[in-house]
Amino acid sequence: MRPVRALGRAARREWGPLWATVRTALVADRLRAVPMTLAAVGLTALLQVVQNRSWGFGPVQTLGSVRAEDPLWVALLRTPLSLFVPALDLPVWGALAQLLLVFGIAEICLGRWRTLLIAYVATLAGTLYARIGVAIGPDGFLGLPASDSLVVDTGPSAAVVALAVYVCHVYRAWFTGAVVIAAMVGEVVVKDNLAGKEHLTAIAAALLLCAVSARHDRRGPRRRRQGLGVGDGTRSGAPPIKS
Repeated sequence: MRPVRALGRAARREWGPLWATVRTALVADRLRAVPMTLAAVGLTALLQVVQNRSWGFGPVQTLGSVRAEDPLWVALLRTPLSLFVPALDLPVWGALAQLLLVFGIAEICLGRWRTLLIAYVATLAGTLYARIGVAIGPDGFLGLPASDSLVVDTGPSAAVVALAVYVCHVYRAWFTGAVVIAAMVGEVVVKDNLAGKEHLTAIAAALLLCAVSARHDRRGPRRRRQGLGVGDGTRSGAPPIKS
């Protein structure tokens, strides 16, 4: 029984605050707590249906598929929609489940606009890495073969990975965050492709945002001690109020 109890205590420390936040929001507002997530899931499902039609594949690719060979301005215009274009070679239910779970948790815990910002930054980081990697070439550090310039970017998965890491940072779920990162490293080791490397790039972008957030949080108490602000009654180490 002791190992079971110890495991339960560890689980409560790891996921307790996160679970309490999500549960409270869903009990109070139900699906109204995650309108952005529901819209993202619906848009992704719609794009999957359209791109699998003979008349819809071309328009979806033109509007939302990003490749390293594309001109930069075209890639930047397509990147927002590319967040919701599922990969053609993977089952769409996996992408929808990831969006519903991770985007939903992030929307509740971080707020709608911060969730979208992190998702976009992570996706854009992967897009820019692909272009830089192809330019470096396969013989350079972090370089990519020229054939990767024809590969479509990862779609929603890079954003999902980055959001998972960021939420784990905010709620101090260190073990879970480490597991996510280790899984993405293992993906690259097992299957060394562009998607896996873009996932690692998205994680790097998320960790950078975590560092910026942590620095901002450390500066807050210092300003209050200097008389430039007042406390807000939030306990030390608590997740920030969502915006």
